[in-house]
Parts: sequence; structure tokens; C-alpha cells
Amino acid sequence: MDGANWQGSGGILVRLLEHLSVTALATACAALIVVPLGLWAGHHRPSDGTNRRRSNLLMSAVAATRALPALGLLTILALWLGVSTLPALIVLIIIAAAPLLAGVLEGLAAVPEDLVDAARAQGLTEWQILTRLEIPLAANMMLGGLRSALVQVIATATIVAYLSGGTLGRYLFDGLAVRDYPRMLVATLLVALLAFAVDALMGLVQRALTPAGLTINRKKA
Repeated sequence: MDGANWQGSGGILVRLLEHLSVTALATACAALIVVPLGLWAGHHRPSDGTNRRRSNLLMSAVAATRALPALGLLTILALWLGVSTLPALIVLIIIAAAPLLAGVLEGLAAVPEDLVDAARAQGLTEWQILTRLEIPLAANMMLGGLRSALVQVIATATIVAYLSGGTLGRYLFDGLAVRDYPRMLVATLLVALLAFAVDALMGLVQRALTPAGLTINRKKA
């Protein structure tokens, strides 16, 4: 509660900004990789029986990476790439990939095939079907995947301080080194509060961007 703890290059505000910056960068990089893959795998093509197989194969491959222990993978990458922020960023990208991909695939899978077939019968191209029909209808679940990814990355971004740099994890590792348990407790609480705040904000965004018709249909269902 001391105001001095919030100021300076090692203050709480700076660490919060570092934590958010790393989270945003890792999530954005993961989205650039897995969202196009998810759209390619989940798009309802003319009935060829491969949609579900593509989705399951891609999801299994990405989910398998989540079985790797974060600190173990971080250590291996640090030995290979050197002590920097890059190994931690790669680990966070892997963590964000699974929920992002799941949101895309589940959202596209929930789009009724009858609507896709009707759009195709009206002469829409595959790109038009994807961008004008499937993505708008799947947007809510895709935002849900983004929401989950952000929370998971925020909770894990403390590992950045294991190698270098800041984030709120700096307080954890510095406190552990000198057995300053109050500092470690406060760092844990700050990470938890940040995760709750981002989750609540994304929940509001998700609700605001959900078409009214979808909300009414869900309530009726």
C-alpha cells in the first residue's frame, strides 16, 4: 500500500504494463498462427467428409503441446536460444494457441450446415461464405477462445522473469530468492486480480459484440 512501491522503473505500474505487453504480444502472435489454420480446417466445404477429421487432427496436434511443462520447455528453449525474453514468449504463444484454436473450430462447427449449403446454392464463393456467414456466426465463440487465452497467458506470464526482464513475476522470483514471502503473496494477488479484471472486461466485450438475435435465441433455448 506504500505509494513508493508503485513508482520507478521497478514499480508495480511498470511491472503491470510489462505483464500486459507480454500477454498482448504472445496472444497476438498465437492468433496470427492458429486462427488462419482454424478457419482453413473448420470451414464447411462441400460435403467431402474431411472437415471433422481436419479439425480433430489440428486440435490434437496443438493440444499435445499443452502437455509440455512450461518451466521445462522454457529451460530447454533457453539453452537453445539463449537467456532472453524469446524463449518465454514462445512458451506463452504455445499456451495461447490451444484455447484460440478451440474457439475458432467450435465456433465454425456450430454454424448450421444448412445455412452454408443455402449460401453456396445462391452462388456465394467459399471466401464469401467464410467471411460473411461463418465468421460472424462463430464470432462469439472465437471471442470466448480469445478470452480464455488471455487469462491463461496472464497467469503464466510470470515465467518471463525466470530468465530476464520484468512482469509481475519479477516480484515472485526476487521474493523467493530472499524469502520475502509477503512480496510473493502480493505478486500472486496482483496476477490474480489482473486475470479477473481482463476476464471481466473480455466478458463485457463478448456480450456487447454478440448479435441480439443470437442472445434471444439462446435465452429461448
